[in-house]
Formats: sequence, C-alpha cells, structure tokens
Amino acid sequence: MKKKVISMLLASAMVIATLAGCSTTAPGAPAADAGSAAPAADAGQAAAPAADAELTLIVASNATDATNPYNYGLDKLKEVLEEKSGGKIAVTVHKGTLGENESELVEKLQMGAADLVVSSPGFMTAIGVPEIDIFSLEYLFDSFDHWEKCLDGDFGAAMRDIVKEKTNNQFRIMSYWSSSVRDVYAKQAVTKPEDLKGLSIRTQSASVQQDFFKACGAIPTTVAWGELYQALQQGVVDGAENDYTNLTLKEHHKTPNGKYISETHHDFTTRLFLMDGNKYDALTDEQKGWLNEAVEACTAEERAITYRMFDESKQKAIDDGAVITEFKDIDIDAFKALAIPIQDKFAADNNMQEQLDMIRNAK
Repeated sequence: MKKKVISMLLASAMVIATLAGCSTTAPGAPAADAGSAAPAADAGQAAAPAADAELTLIVASNATDATNPYNYGLDKLKEVLEEKSGGKIAVTVHKGTLGENESELVEKLQMGAADLVVSSPGFMTAIGVPEIDIFSLEYLFDSFDHWEKCLDGDFGAAMRDIVKEKTNNQFRIMSYWSSSVRDVYAKQAVTKPEDLKGLSIRTQSASVQQDFFKACGAIPTTVAWGELYQALQQGVVDGAENDYTNLTLKEHHKTPNGKYISETHHDFTTRLFLMDGNKYDALTDEQKGWLNEAVEACTAEERAITYRMFDESKQKAIDDGAVITEFKDIDIDAFKALAIPIQDKFAADNNMQEQLDMIRNAK
C-alpha cells in the first residue's frame, strides 16, 4: 500500500517538477583536459550493450549536451563499471534520450525503464519526504569544500537513511552530485538584500527558497525554464537566479534583465544520483562492489567538471559583456541574516535540528 501511495504522489510531483524547471538544461561545454576524456560524438544516443554481459544497467541524465558535467559522470560510470566487472556488467547511457525533464527520468526509474538517474531532490517533497527540502535552504553551505564535507560525511549518510525509510527503499541515494552554485542576475546589480526590493525574480519552486527572496523584498515568480529567456528579454521578470553555466548556455546574460550577474552564492546545489534500493539489494556482493567503485569514480568526475566549468562559464559571461559584481563586493552577512531564521524554522518544523547542526558544525 505504501508503495502505491508513493506512486500516486509521484505522478503529481512530476507536474510540479516540470513547471519548476530548475537546472533541467545542460550547462555549456567545458574544454577537455588530460583527466577527462571527451564524450563520444554520438553521446546523446545509447550504445548497444555487450552481448555476453550478465547484467545491463541503464543510466540517464536529462542533459542533451554531451559535454554537460552529468554526462561526463555517466560516461565515467560506464568506463569504470565495465572495466571492473570485466564486461560482466554492461552500461547503456542515455543523455536526454529518455527524457529532458528530470521528472521523466524519475518516472522511468520507478517503472524499471532506467536503473540509475540524476535528479534534483525536490520531487520527494510531494511523495512524503519533506525533509529533503533541507537541500533547498539558502546559504546552507559556504563553499564547494564545505558542501563536499557535509555530503560525503554524517549529514549525507543521514539523508540517505531518511530517503530510504520514507520511500520504503524505492529510492536509494547512490551519491551526491553538484550543479554548481547559484547567483542572482537581473536588470541591475545586487549587493545587499534591499537591492532586490520590488524586483520580480524567477526562483525555484521550493517554499523555503521563495520565503528567502520574499524576506529580501523581492517578488518570487514562476516561469518555465524554457520560457525564461523571453521573460528576461521582454521584461516579464526583472531577474532570475541560477549558476553561470546554465544561465550562459541559455544566453540569459545577453538580455536586458539578465545582464547584471551578482555573485550572491546563495545556493550550492545538490543533485541526487538515484537507484531503486530494492534493485541494488538484489545485486550480488561482487556486483555491488563493482558498482560502488564506479559510482565513486563517476561522482569525482562529475564534480571536477562542474567546478572547472564555473570559471569557464564566468569568463564566457564576461567576454559576452555581462557586468559581474564579485562575491567579495556583496554584503553576504546581510543575506545570511535573512536565511538563518528560515533554516531554523525549517529544522524545527521537520525535526531536522540534528541534521542542520551537522552542517553548521562542519564549517
């Protein structure tokens, strides 16, 4: 019965996730380096699995751009898993070909049409895991290093346990991937919360994120990701927030209301690399060992590409004429002063003080 309820709630969550449109589009292409082999030219298409494999795993991201960090990660998973298993496990990689919306991938995972997928955490709030919105709290993490320390430590382990219990093991967090850090970009520079007063800002759909922007005096606005360029161009919204790679890929920085990028660094984002926990448990110990090694390797690859692309995408924005307000020139303490009460309230409402303390004590 519990699994049936989760399935019904998940269907509703798909609609919400599709409308939210947070980071569902591939970042721009990074330059390949010695440690990262470029994806194959036909990387958007899934290759046929080896005929003699005893197990085939289907893995997918929503990103159609072959050089998206997610896809570098999936390619690394395939490379390492097939090598470690000696070909006993074959991996079929889909890069946007199973669906360009994360909600589609989650549905495929639930149906058994995919085995591992990359997704934003938010859909879980609609299927009975309100605790997952801790990832949506602004100024939760101070840096990529702080983010990694928390996600690879006790906090990350605690969230794995919560998700496993609340979804009856339907979703197992295999690892945590990054989607970089989000900033505000608008028709004017933003150095303090007051600069956002009265501005309509396209935000993500999580209530805690909208509460933060309301506290800044902004007007949180919902616009589908695919329609945001036009909204910025025509003045439907005064600004938005996202990471450098996503906003530059969509050329938001070339619009009148996206030209001024302010490094508020309010959200070091988390993406989940998910598998059906029951399917994982059904693997042999040997297969689990191979998969765990491959997941560790592909996670390191995805993060490294993401961090490198921060600098490359920022430079692209500058070269294209965007006006950057550097992190050091922004009153971060004033923004944090608005974010902390929202964090505290969320922890109290969801019995998450222990997890919040894990993050704060990891600094």
